[in-house]
Amino acid sequence: MKKILNIFRIYPGERRETLTALVFFTILNVLSVVKYWDGLKASDGTKWAAFSKGWHLSGFDPITYSVVTDWGIGYNIYRHPLLAYFLWPLSKLNEALIWLTGYNFALLLVALLLVTCATYAALFINRIHRRVIGLERTEGAVLTLLTYSFAHVMLASMAPDHFIMSMFCLTLTLYLCGMKLKRGSAMNMWQTIVMFILTAGVSLNNGLKIFLAAMVTRRKRFFEWRYLLFAIVLPSALIWGSARWSYKQFVWPKEMTRKEKTAKAFEKRIERNFNNIWNAEEAKWNKNDSAKIKARQKEIRDSIRHALIVKKARRWRSSATYKHSGKPMAEGEFSKWTDITTSRWDVAVESLFGEGIMLHEDYLLGDVLVNRPVIVRYHNWGNYIVEGLLVILFLAGIWYGCRQLFLWTAMSFFIMDMLLHMGLGFGINELPIMSAHYLFVLPIAMAYLLKALTPRWRKRLTWATGAVALYITVWNISLLVEYLFIL
Repeated sequence: MKKILNIFRIYPGERRETLTALVFFTILNVLSVVKYWDGLKASDGTKWAAFSKGWHLSGFDPITYSVVTDWGIGYNIYRHPLLAYFLWPLSKLNEALIWLTGYNFALLLVALLLVTCATYAALFINRIHRRVIGLERTEGAVLTLLTYSFAHVMLASMAPDHFIMSMFCLTLTLYLCGMKLKRGSAMNMWQTIVMFILTAGVSLNNGLKIFLAAMVTRRKRFFEWRYLLFAIVLPSALIWGSARWSYKQFVWPKEMTRKEKTAKAFEKRIERNFNNIWNAEEAKWNKNDSAKIKARQKEIRDSIRHALIVKKARRWRSSATYKHSGKPMAEGEFSKWTDITTSRWDVAVESLFGEGIMLHEDYLLGDVLVNRPVIVRYHNWGNYIVEGLLVILFLAGIWYGCRQLFLWTAMSFFIMDMLLHMGLGFGINELPIMSAHYLFVLPIAMAYLLKALTPRWRKRLTWATGAVALYITVWNISLLVEYLFIL
């Protein structure tokens, strides 16, 4: 237990950087709370519908506010199997605060969670640079700053979504993996189980990254039958089984009720339109021709049903969600989220290394599922120069660190996400909001470039990187403030 707690202990040599991170994330969340506090402070939840419609921050969702306000399985249970359960204590605390004060403290409680996760993720990133890779204190601080200067990593630390929680889990896993590699030890069974349940519980696909890290440290021992059974198979079955149980217990009844209400409303609409048409032509028919009347009534109803279905399909095809989604590989439960037509080059330039790092001025922080095109371009070439510089430093870091097993562990996280998003096209139209899952790998690779240089050039590149990080930070924060309080 003491070893577990020591991971979260903040040591004297890292207190200055951790305090700076804490202040930075607190300020970001204060901005968010100030902006949206009036919309969700009512304790009875009557303002939730209006609040959720008025809350917009890129493609992030405010579902966490809803779960903490009135606990339920608000997330897609197959993509976030245990996240709602992880938030249950916050929901109970909020319930007690509502009882005591009459106010909904969901925004403040979620902000506290986000600040904690973001601060510890920053701590683990700093430790990776200093303890695992072996950089100097200033170098580690600069690369940590660079990580959080990235637009959608910064936004993840203040958005009530799951991404900063995932980043906390992934950076902790990488730090543990790095220290294991440095000491020549391996992730044991209980560490793998705990990290997998925690990480996959928040976001299922990230759970595979825990197995990648375990495989790197354990090597051949990863395939021992006891380890495979108790650390891989059983936790995976537990996660999937809990998702299936939760779906049947909480989601399925609500879906059936909602579908039933929708079907009844649809039939009422058909009947209303039918009555309008039939009242206009009923006098033309002989009441003794009952068979012909029934046939005509059926014909009218079928015609109205077809017209309403076509109208609904046209409305869907004209919606932003349809327009901004490419063609999927298939229409299955999971394959429908894929995309095989959206330009990968444009996405890489404008989203992956573009919007993910530096916000676009046009359609500022718009949601691609509402009113923002998938591809938005910068106004000037300066943004592309900064983007290109970072990509060059990233590739150079991979080149100089290509023999380091830890770098390839981090890169395996990045590559897995690229195969998922850029390969299969899963969520490719909303790629920037996923940045907290993988962009922290860029500065990790850059760290190996720094380490390979002579002291003179190492210092120069550190200061140059710091200047770029400050520029990106100012750029993103200025646009964020403009979006929250000016537009």
